Amino acid sequence: MNPEFMHRAIACSSENLDLGGGPFGAVVVKDGKIIAEGSNKVTVNKDPTAHAEVVAIRNAAKYLNDFNLSGCEIYTSCEPCPMCLSAIYWARIDKIYYANTREDAKNIGFDDSLIYDEIPLAIEDRKIPMYSMLRDEALQTFKKWTEKSDKTEY
Repeated sequence: MNPEFMHRAIACSSENLDLGGGPFGAVVVKDGKIIAEGSNKVTVNKDPTAHAEVVAIRNAAKYLNDFNLSGCEIYTSCEPCPMCLSAIYWARIDKIYYANTREDAKNIGFDDSLIYDEIPLAIEDRKIPMYSMLRDEALQTFKKWTEKSDKTEY
């Protein structure tokens, strides 16, 4: 736990406001050194997935030339939303440090409550309708993956 890394994540969030982005910033740290930074680029890039943590993870993966960020920590100016939390888990980041809480974010108009509430619901009870189709056809690709001898597992 290093306050200087959190100071940088917060600075990224603040600096991003002047660039037209949202008030979120993140840094990825490995071996006591910042290897990547990210700030919220949703509106700037017209990309709903361009949250600060995701941008920082993408930059860290590019820097390390690896999708596996084991051994890294992430410092983020706000508690990660469900998408960012999932990305952090997929990246295998070891630790998460955050400043603002999800309640703080909700208070300024960034409310993730709906998503948190939707995740545990049965598929048929979610607000966005979901329908399974062509499963047998799609399973053929999964079968091919299972039999592939030269795959890179993740």
